[in-house]
Amino acid sequence: MRGIDVSFELVFLLLAGAAAGGFINGLAGFGTALMSLGIWLQVMPPWQAVSIVAAMSVASGLQSMWIIRRDLRGNTGRLARFLLPALVGIPLGSAALALISAMTLKLTIAGIMLLYGAFFTLRRSLPAIDRPTPVADATIGFLGGVLGGAASLSGVLPTMWCAMQPWTKIETSAVLRPYNVAILGGAVILFAGRGYYSWDTLNLMAIAFPATLASSQVGIAVFRRLTDDQFRRLLIWLLLASGVLLAVRELA
Repeated sequence: MRGIDVSFELVFLLLAGAAAGGFINGLAGFGTALMSLGIWLQVMPPWQAVSIVAAMSVASGLQSMWIIRRDLRGNTGRLARFLLPALVGIPLGSAALALISAMTLKLTIAGIMLLYGAFFTLRRSLPAIDRPTPVADATIGFLGGVLGGAASLSGVLPTMWCAMQPWTKIETSAVLRPYNVAILGGAVILFAGRGYYSWDTLNLMAIAFPATLASSQVGIAVFRRLTDDQFRRLLIWLLLASGVLLAVRELA
Protein backbone atom coordinates (compact mmCIF):
# COMPACT_ATOMS: atom_id res chain seq x y z
CA MET A 1 0.00 0.00 0.00
CA ARG A 2 2.18 2.80 -1.31
CA GLY A 3 1.26 6.37 -0.45
CA ILE A 4 0.88 9.29 -2.84
CA ASP A 5 2.56 12.66 -3.05
CA VAL A 6 0.67 15.54 -1.48
CA SER A 7 0.06 18.08 -4.25
CA PHE A 8 -2.14 21.14 -4.66
CA GLU A 9 -4.61 19.09 -6.71
CA LEU A 10 -4.77 16.40 -4.04
CA VAL A 11 -5.36 18.91 -1.22
CA PHE A 12 -8.01 20.77 -3.22
CA LEU A 13 -9.96 17.62 -4.10
CA LEU A 14 -9.51 16.25 -0.59
CA LEU A 15 -11.07 19.38 0.89
CA ALA A 16 -13.84 19.41 -1.73
CA GLY A 17 -14.78 15.82 -0.97
CA ALA A 18 -14.60 16.42 2.78
CA ALA A 19 -16.87 19.48 2.53
CA ALA A 20 -19.43 17.71 0.33
CA GLY A 21 -19.48 14.58 2.47
CA GLY A 22 -19.64 16.48 5.76
CA PHE A 23 -22.52 18.65 4.58
CA ILE A 24 -24.67 15.74 3.42
CA ASN A 25 -23.95 13.79 6.61
CA GLY A 26 -24.88 16.73 8.81
CA LEU A 27 -28.06 17.27 6.80
CA ALA A 28 -29.35 13.74 6.35
CA GLY A 29 -27.18 11.42 8.43
CA PHE A 30 -25.95 9.41 5.43
CA GLY A 31 -24.33 9.84 2.01
CA THR A 32 -20.76 10.76 2.96
CA ALA A 33 -19.23 7.99 0.88
CA LEU A 34 -21.43 8.69 -2.14
CA MET A 35 -20.45 12.37 -2.14
CA SER A 36 -16.78 12.03 -1.21
CA LEU A 37 -15.58 8.90 -2.99
CA GLY A 38 -16.52 10.21 -6.41
CA ILE A 39 -13.98 12.97 -5.84
CA TRP A 40 -11.31 11.19 -3.81
CA LEU A 41 -10.99 8.15 -6.05
CA GLN A 42 -9.60 10.46 -8.73
CA VAL A 43 -6.47 11.19 -6.72
CA MET A 44 -5.89 8.31 -4.30
CA PRO A 45 -6.11 4.50 -4.30
CA PRO A 46 -9.45 2.91 -3.32
CA TRP A 47 -8.25 1.43 -0.02
CA GLN A 48 -7.05 4.86 1.13
CA ALA A 49 -10.13 6.76 -0.04
CA VAL A 50 -12.52 4.28 1.57
CA SER A 51 -10.63 4.21 4.88
CA ILE A 52 -10.58 8.01 5.07
CA VAL A 53 -14.27 8.40 4.19
CA ALA A 54 -15.22 5.84 6.82
CA ALA A 55 -13.36 7.76 9.52
CA MET A 56 -14.76 11.10 8.35
CA SER A 57 -18.27 9.64 8.30
CA VAL A 58 -17.95 8.56 11.92
CA ALA A 59 -16.54 11.95 12.99
CA SER A 60 -19.27 13.87 11.18
CA GLY A 61 -21.96 11.48 12.39
CA LEU A 62 -20.93 11.77 16.03
CA GLN A 63 -21.04 15.55 15.78
CA SER A 64 -24.51 15.59 14.23
CA MET A 65 -25.88 13.14 16.80
CA TRP A 66 -25.59 15.89 19.40
CA ILE A 67 -28.74 17.51 18.02
CA ILE A 68 -30.79 14.36 18.65
CA ARG A 69 -29.20 13.36 21.97
CA ARG A 70 -32.47 13.85 23.90
CA ASP A 71 -34.41 11.73 21.42
CA LEU A 72 -32.01 8.78 21.34
CA ARG A 73 -33.15 7.52 24.73
CA GLY A 74 -36.76 7.28 23.61
CA ASN A 75 -35.89 5.51 20.36
CA THR A 76 -33.46 2.85 21.57
CA GLY A 77 -35.92 0.03 20.93
CA ARG A 78 -36.56 1.12 17.36
CA LEU A 79 -32.86 1.64 16.73
CA ALA A 80 -32.04 -1.80 18.13
CA ARG A 81 -34.41 -3.44 15.64
CA PHE A 82 -32.29 -2.01 12.83
CA LEU A 83 -28.83 -2.15 14.35
CA LEU A 84 -28.60 -5.59 15.93
CA PRO A 85 -29.46 -7.49 12.72
CA ALA A 86 -27.08 -5.17 10.82
CA LEU A 87 -24.16 -6.31 12.98
CA VAL A 88 -24.86 -9.85 11.78
CA GLY A 89 -25.06 -8.69 8.18
CA ILE A 90 -21.72 -6.86 8.04
CA PRO A 91 -19.46 -9.95 7.91
CA LEU A 92 -21.85 -11.63 5.48
CA GLY A 93 -21.58 -8.64 3.18
CA SER A 94 -17.79 -8.72 3.38
CA ALA A 95 -17.80 -12.42 2.51
CA ALA A 96 -20.14 -11.76 -0.43
CA LEU A 97 -17.47 -9.65 -2.10
CA ALA A 98 -15.60 -12.85 -2.91
CA LEU A 99 -18.60 -14.14 -4.85
CA ILE A 100 -19.96 -11.10 -6.69
CA SER A 101 -18.53 -8.08 -8.42
CA ALA A 102 -18.53 -4.93 -6.30
CA MET A 103 -19.36 -2.93 -9.41
CA THR A 104 -22.38 -5.13 -10.13
CA LEU A 105 -23.59 -4.69 -6.57
CA LYS A 106 -23.19 -0.92 -6.63
CA LEU A 107 -24.93 -0.58 -10.00
CA THR A 108 -27.82 -2.69 -8.68
CA ILE A 109 -28.16 -0.44 -5.66
CA ALA A 110 -27.89 2.65 -7.88
CA GLY A 111 -30.73 1.29 -10.01
CA ILE A 112 -32.92 0.74 -6.95
CA MET A 113 -32.21 4.25 -5.71
CA LEU A 114 -33.01 5.76 -9.10
CA LEU A 115 -36.27 3.85 -9.47
CA TYR A 116 -37.32 4.66 -5.92
CA GLY A 117 -36.42 8.33 -6.17
CA ALA A 118 -37.98 8.77 -9.61
CA PHE A 119 -41.20 7.04 -8.55
CA PHE A 120 -41.79 9.21 -5.52
CA THR A 121 -40.78 12.47 -7.19
CA LEU A 122 -43.52 11.83 -9.75
CA ARG A 123 -46.13 11.32 -7.03
CA ARG A 124 -47.92 14.21 -5.36
CA SER A 125 -47.71 12.59 -1.95
CA LEU A 126 -45.45 10.12 -0.26
CA PRO A 127 -46.80 6.83 1.10
CA ALA A 128 -46.77 6.41 4.84
CA ILE A 129 -46.85 3.23 6.90
CA ASP A 130 -49.14 3.84 9.85
CA ARG A 131 -48.47 0.72 11.93
CA PRO A 132 -45.41 -0.76 13.70
CA THR A 133 -43.29 -3.00 11.47
CA PRO A 134 -40.70 -4.69 13.70
CA VAL A 135 -40.01 -7.61 11.35
CA ALA A 136 -39.58 -5.36 8.33
CA ASP A 137 -37.38 -2.99 10.39
CA ALA A 138 -35.10 -5.87 11.35
CA THR A 139 -34.96 -7.14 7.76
CA ILE A 140 -34.05 -3.70 6.41
CA GLY A 141 -31.44 -3.30 9.13
CA PHE A 142 -29.90 -6.67 8.29
CA LEU A 143 -29.77 -5.90 4.56
CA GLY A 144 -28.26 -2.51 5.32
CA GLY A 145 -25.52 -4.27 7.26
CA VAL A 146 -24.89 -6.62 4.35
CA LEU A 147 -24.63 -3.68 1.96
CA GLY A 148 -22.40 -1.86 4.41
CA GLY A 149 -20.00 -4.78 4.54
CA ALA A 150 -20.11 -5.33 0.80
CA ALA A 151 -20.08 -1.80 -0.60
CA SER A 152 -20.06 0.78 2.24
CA LEU A 153 -23.71 1.58 1.46
CA SER A 154 -25.24 0.86 4.85
CA GLY A 155 -27.57 3.86 4.79
CA VAL A 156 -29.33 3.31 1.46
CA LEU A 157 -32.10 0.83 2.37
CA PRO A 158 -32.76 2.19 5.90
CA THR A 159 -33.11 5.69 4.43
CA MET A 160 -35.62 4.48 1.84
CA TRP A 161 -37.59 2.64 4.50
CA CYS A 162 -37.55 5.49 7.01
CA ALA A 163 -38.80 7.91 4.34
CA MET A 164 -42.00 5.85 4.18
CA GLN A 165 -42.60 5.92 7.93
CA PRO A 166 -44.87 8.48 9.61
CA TRP A 167 -41.96 9.55 11.81
CA THR A 168 -40.80 13.08 12.49
CA LYS A 169 -37.41 14.14 11.17
CA ILE A 170 -35.99 13.75 14.67
CA GLU A 171 -37.34 10.21 15.00
CA THR A 172 -35.94 9.34 11.57
CA SER A 173 -32.55 10.82 12.43
CA ALA A 174 -32.55 8.97 15.76
CA VAL A 175 -32.40 5.78 13.69
CA LEU A 176 -30.29 6.74 10.67
CA ARG A 177 -27.51 8.69 12.38
CA PRO A 178 -26.51 6.22 15.14
CA TYR A 179 -27.11 3.28 12.77
CA ASN A 180 -24.60 4.58 10.24
CA VAL A 181 -22.12 5.67 12.90
CA ALA A 182 -22.14 2.17 14.39
CA ILE A 183 -21.79 0.38 11.04
CA LEU A 184 -19.02 2.65 9.76
CA GLY A 185 -17.33 2.60 13.17
CA GLY A 186 -17.05 -1.16 12.74
CA ALA A 187 -15.55 -0.56 9.29
CA VAL A 188 -12.94 1.79 10.76
CA ILE A 189 -11.88 -0.91 13.25
CA LEU A 190 -11.64 -3.41 10.41
CA PHE A 191 -9.57 -1.04 8.26
CA ALA A 192 -7.27 -0.25 11.17
CA GLY A 193 -6.68 -3.96 11.71
CA ARG A 194 -5.69 -4.24 8.04
CA GLY A 195 -3.14 -1.44 8.38
CA TYR A 196 -4.96 1.08 6.19
CA TYR A 197 -4.32 4.00 8.54
CA SER A 198 -0.69 4.59 7.66
CA TRP A 199 1.08 7.87 8.46
CA ASP A 200 0.37 9.02 4.93
CA THR A 201 -3.35 8.35 5.36
CA LEU A 202 -3.43 9.98 8.79
CA ASN A 203 -1.84 13.13 7.33
CA LEU A 204 -4.56 13.31 4.67
CA MET A 205 -7.20 12.81 7.36
CA ALA A 206 -5.73 15.70 9.34
CA ILE A 207 -6.23 17.94 6.29
CA ALA A 208 -9.78 16.75 5.63
CA PHE A 209 -10.98 16.68 9.24
CA PRO A 210 -11.61 20.45 9.76
CA ALA A 211 -13.50 20.77 6.45
CA THR A 212 -15.65 17.77 7.34
CA LEU A 213 -16.63 19.12 10.74
CA ALA A 214 -17.26 22.67 9.49
CA SER A 215 -19.44 21.57 6.56
CA SER A 216 -21.30 19.15 8.83
CA GLN A 217 -22.31 22.11 10.98
CA VAL A 218 -23.74 23.82 7.89
CA GLY A 219 -25.73 20.67 7.10
CA ILE A 220 -27.01 20.52 10.68
CA ALA A 221 -28.13 24.16 10.46
CA VAL A 222 -30.14 23.38 7.31
CA PHE A 223 -31.59 20.28 9.00
CA ARG A 224 -32.92 22.39 11.86
CA ARG A 225 -34.84 24.64 9.46
CA LEU A 226 -36.67 21.86 7.64
CA THR A 227 -40.20 20.74 8.47
CA ASP A 228 -40.89 17.02 8.86
CA ASP A 229 -42.48 16.81 5.41
CA GLN A 230 -39.64 18.77 3.79
CA PHE A 231 -37.13 16.44 5.41
CA ARG A 232 -38.90 13.29 4.12
CA ARG A 233 -39.03 14.72 0.61
CA LEU A 234 -35.40 15.80 0.81
CA LEU A 235 -34.40 12.22 1.61
CA ILE A 236 -36.08 11.10 -1.61
CA TRP A 237 -34.27 13.72 -3.67
CA LEU A 238 -30.96 12.85 -2.04
CA LEU A 239 -31.47 9.18 -2.84
CA LEU A 240 -32.25 10.06 -6.46
CA ALA A 241 -29.17 12.28 -6.77
CA SER A 242 -26.99 9.73 -4.97
CA GLY A 243 -28.18 7.00 -7.33
CA VAL A 244 -27.18 9.12 -10.32
CA LEU A 245 -23.75 9.86 -8.82
CA LEU A 246 -23.14 6.22 -7.95
CA ALA A 247 -24.18 4.99 -11.41
CA VAL A 248 -22.11 7.61 -13.24
CA ARG A 249 -19.06 6.91 -11.10
CA GLU A 250 -19.22 3.16 -11.62
CA LEU A 251 -19.96 3.33 -15.36
CA ALA A 252 -17.19 5.89 -15.88
